[in-house]
Amino acid sequence: MNTDFNIYETASVCPVCLKRISAQRITKNGETRIVKRCIEHGEFSTPVWRGEPNIQNWARPKIPSAPPVTDTTVSKGCPFDCGLCPEHNQHTCTTLIEITWRCDLNCKICFASAGNSEHQTLVRPDPTIDELKDLLTKVRETAGPCNLQLSGGEPAVRDDLPQIAAIAKELGFPFVQINTNGLRVARQEGLAKLWADSGVDSAFLQFDGTRDDIYESIRGRALMKEKMEAIKNLTEAGIGVVLVPTIVPGVNDDNIGEILKLAISHSPGIRGVHFQPVSYFGRYPESPSDKSRITLPEIMSKLEEQTSELVHKVDFLPPACEHSLCSFHSNYMVMEDGKLKKLSGKNEACCAPRPASEGAEKSRTFVRRQWAAPAVEECGCKKPLDDLDRFIQRAKTHILAVSGMAFQDAWTLDLERLRGCCIHVASPNGKLIPFCAYNLTSMDGSSLYRGRND
Repeated sequence: MNTDFNIYETASVCPVCLKRISAQRITKNGETRIVKRCIEHGEFSTPVWRGEPNIQNWARPKIPSAPPVTDTTVSKGCPFDCGLCPEHNQHTCTTLIEITWRCDLNCKICFASAGNSEHQTLVRPDPTIDELKDLLTKVRETAGPCNLQLSGGEPAVRDDLPQIAAIAKELGFPFVQINTNGLRVARQEGLAKLWADSGVDSAFLQFDGTRDDIYESIRGRALMKEKMEAIKNLTEAGIGVVLVPTIVPGVNDDNIGEILKLAISHSPGIRGVHFQPVSYFGRYPESPSDKSRITLPEIMSKLEEQTSELVHKVDFLPPACEHSLCSFHSNYMVMEDGKLKKLSGKNEACCAPRPASEGAEKSRTFVRRQWAAPAVEECGCKKPLDDLDRFIQRAKTHILAVSGMAFQDAWTLDLERLRGCCIHVASPNGKLIPFCAYNLTSMDGSSLYRGRND
């Protein structure tokens, strides 16, 4: 009898028509697939978890906690009532606001370019400063003092980005991050300091690898020189940098370890690495193959294999905030010899369930503290530092967060996971939409939420 077999009932959508359908997470021989059948368009089966850690041991129980303010009612059911609706099970940790639909790259893989956005760019001008202030004001009222990410498109194409960041800080957002490809901040002298002076705390820097052939494949051109210049300019300005690699099988999954090593070599300026397995948004006439997928356990394993065990897959923990199948994380101190010392932490899967709101607050607080640049403290003492003193001083600055997040597309969408989402996009009308729902597209590129304002 095979004991490695489990069926879990959930719900999803059809990748063709986006209708809600029943689904199952089926685990067999170390692989978990989401399997679903649309009466009209047939069966779909997609891997969502492959390898160790075991999916059953990874679960972290939570007590659902509805957002304090909801903007829609339950009518059609998840995922069609986002706003958020009263059935959502998690507070907002981070709100993402798209301040432009323009970009200075034309990437093959992009959340913002899905759902006929080329047409949107032609007909939709950037939101004005007044419109953005109104939007930020509403988000502040509904989501509270959440962390804020200014995104796009490429937000750096706006000359008034510092003004937008300053408005966000004036409205009480404690942490402002720019989601950027880094091109303009690499080229324009003094731009990073303008951002820092306006209140920008962190840059979420697109960083797919350490070789130009990777960027040529994913982004359409060699970018390594500009990426390194962006890191230099941002860190010198006092803006914390988080590297954000999109991992595509056969393109850069062999470079995962080198990305981490580069981050280590640029500590404490680089505050973290946040790996994102490729998801498929936009127009896909055929379902992506199994070999075009990479799951979170596979990234954890490759981190161990490709760094000569600088990190170990057993180091990584489920999230405190979002659904346990959405992400992993671990925190390390970067030692003087370039080695990593894992900081304390434990998997709470076997513990009593904790309130979802508690996990959201932990996540917000951690991001504010870790992803911003470290505070520089001058030691006024005259005596030489001993080993313990040096360890304590280094622990204040040289902490590196290593994490990964698996975004859901039409094939992998699990509505249980979606209801636990804490990363929300503020639509132009001010409604908060879970990130994966906002970017969701059918196989022909039609979207549920992106580009709509009703």
